[in-house]
Amino acid sequence: MTVWAKHTTTFRRPAAVIAVIAAAWIACLTPLVAAEFQELNTDRDAFTPATTTAKVGTVLTEASYVWIDNRGMPATNSYPELLVRIGASERFEWRLGCNYELNPGGSVVAAVEVGEQPKEEAGGEEANLLYGFKLRVTDQAGWIPRSVATVEAFTPVVGDLQGTEPAATYAFGWELPAEWRFDTAIRYAYAESEEGWFDRWMPSAVLRIPMTDRWEVHAEWFSSWTEGLADNTVQPFAGPGTHFMLTPSFEIGCRMGWGLTRDAAGYFVDTGVGWRF
Repeated sequence: MTVWAKHTTTFRRPAAVIAVIAAAWIACLTPLVAAEFQELNTDRDAFTPATTTAKVGTVLTEASYVWIDNRGMPATNSYPELLVRIGASERFEWRLGCNYELNPGGSVVAAVEVGEQPKEEAGGEEANLLYGFKLRVTDQAGWIPRSVATVEAFTPVVGDLQGTEPAATYAFGWELPAEWRFDTAIRYAYAESEEGWFDRWMPSAVLRIPMTDRWEVHAEWFSSWTEGLADNTVQPFAGPGTHFMLTPSFEIGCRMGWGLTRDAAGYFVDTGVGWRF
């Protein structure tokens, strides 16, 4: 391990804890002004995407820094996890984004990651461009859920593999009493590895609980499993998350999770922002 990698690994753990504490203090100390605050419904807030599209005529921009503690390997640093959502109509948005990973380890824990090959040894770097669209399919009516369909492609610009990887997600959910929300999704990606192309399936679920007009917490579970590799893996995660709206158009958030099998990373911390203009 290089000196830089040692310093990076040592620094990231306290930095992640500080980020969580800072978010909690801001949530507690910032004065609350109701009425003007409405949910941005960012996709970065949880692995399960929001069941809404960006408002027509607006641009919803999301970015994150993700630290992943790979078991027995150097930690993965992933940034800027950039996702730009452009509201084209009441039910349709365009999506553009990019991301860079240092020491990718094969765990998929965020929306701008899709087809990383499970690895026995972390190292190197990867970067990709994201482009696609999201369509609101149904609105909630009784037991009929609100739902969205997302189609995206990920084109590598840095790394050993250069095949464009398609992905599709169907998410649906319900608003419950007290404005709680339960959302679930299934995501599929056709990904490239050194062995060839393989399938990756990613189910997920999240329960979102508003604490105030500006502060929300959630609990989530998600997993990914591969088919078509010589050594397929199952990588489930579970953990909490929160976000807080500093202004009606800007929020900060943090989520973390722990791997539930030996195939999965030990844990991850995802700290990011969302802003609409």
